[in-house]
Amino acid sequence: MIVIDNFNQVAAQIENERGIAKSDLVSAIEQALVTASRRVLGEECHLEARMNPISGELFIYKQLVVVDEVTDVATQISLEESAKYRPNMAVGDQLELDVTPPNFGRTAVLMARQVIVQRIREEEKNMIYSEFKSKVGTVVVGTVQRVENMSYLINLGKAEAILGPRDQIPGEKFVAKERIRVYIVEIEKASKGTTIAISRTHTGLLKRLFETEIPEVQDGIIEVVSVAREAGKRAKVAVKSNDPAVGAVGTCVGHLGARIQSIVKELGAEKIDVLDWDPNPKVFIANALKPAKASQVIILDEAQKSALVVVANDQLSLAIGRAGINVRLTVKLTGWKLDIINESEFEKRQDEFQVKNHVSIVDRIRQDREKEDAQSEVNHATAIAQSMVDAELEEDQPLRASELAGILKVKTADLIKKAADLGIVIRGPRSVVPTDQVNTLKEHF
Repeated sequence: MIVIDNFNQVAAQIENERGIAKSDLVSAIEQALVTASRRVLGEECHLEARMNPISGELFIYKQLVVVDEVTDVATQISLEESAKYRPNMAVGDQLELDVTPPNFGRTAVLMARQVIVQRIREEEKNMIYSEFKSKVGTVVVGTVQRVENMSYLINLGKAEAILGPRDQIPGEKFVAKERIRVYIVEIEKASKGTTIAISRTHTGLLKRLFETEIPEVQDGIIEVVSVAREAGKRAKVAVKSNDPAVGAVGTCVGHLGARIQSIVKELGAEKIDVLDWDPNPKVFIANALKPAKASQVIILDEAQKSALVVVANDQLSLAIGRAGINVRLTVKLTGWKLDIINESEFEKRQDEFQVKNHVSIVDRIRQDREKEDAQSEVNHATAIAQSMVDAELEEDQPLRASELAGILKVKTADLIKKAADLGIVIRGPRSVVPTDQVNTLKEHF
């Protein structure tokens, strides 16, 4: 018999402080002592350990099968030999023998201690992972335990995490035992332990603070749709109301800015712009660019989410912001690639302004007009042109440009371009081409 002194009290204390169930400790110790016993009794033996969690007494049993003729002494016992331990045994029965090593006490204690420590570590790692896995994407309150170089060791209760320089708001300083809010970015379980990544610069922190400080956001009356942030400097938050009777921006700002100021204070005086989200990208982009006012927003490529924003001459610097912060946040908030120019530049360069991977504004207008002309040609001139393809034209017969194009089997746009090369002006598909010009164009096609 092996006795682990005060096991019941120690196990109860571990269960209370570490949250590891006494039954898990008992199971781990039994398994460890079976492994240790095999080193003494042989690896082939079928052993089982049984522990009394109250008294701390532990026995090692060897399981043997009763046979007529023993071929494996590690797992079998003869019928005659089994009678010495238990009468009336039959072939095929299983016999358990107490084989607890007589001088196994010190080894057992050391083994138990090692197993307890290992199991505590494993269970703590699993418990921390299970608890904080559900907290990823939320804000928790931690205590500054100590300062290490430029980082802070934060006590989160049952776990600790490092708040590194990149995750600190610039200029923010903390002292030991100070309580701070941090955002749980992610959690990773590795062989050395569970690592929790925390941050005070993540956009998720700002979004969660809105939920905490503004009841309407927590209740779902107001929704935070998008957040863009440069920690410690400025942030933009797009909100929308799910109740027509509740104004999203005014509710979030609060009376005399009381609600938003509590968030600003938490983030170290970071300036926060609250604006209305809109499903129309033009309106949303214009709202996001505030405090600058957009004269117009032109969608260049909807698939690539590219747009041109035109602002008044005196609004350009405000739209860009100091060191470009306003336009950067607008791009992050909306998810659109933006080019910003003032009205004078737009008027002067609209026929040459090029956006990367996109045609100029003037070319887009021209393309739209050509589409309209093409549609008009289909609706108005196709039938006429088709009926005249096989007919002989009288030399003194003027024609519309679309009719002539149909006869010549060319596109109206190509006809107009060719006519311009010949010095003939045709303004559109419905323009009438005089007889002499008709003959000239026929000769060159």
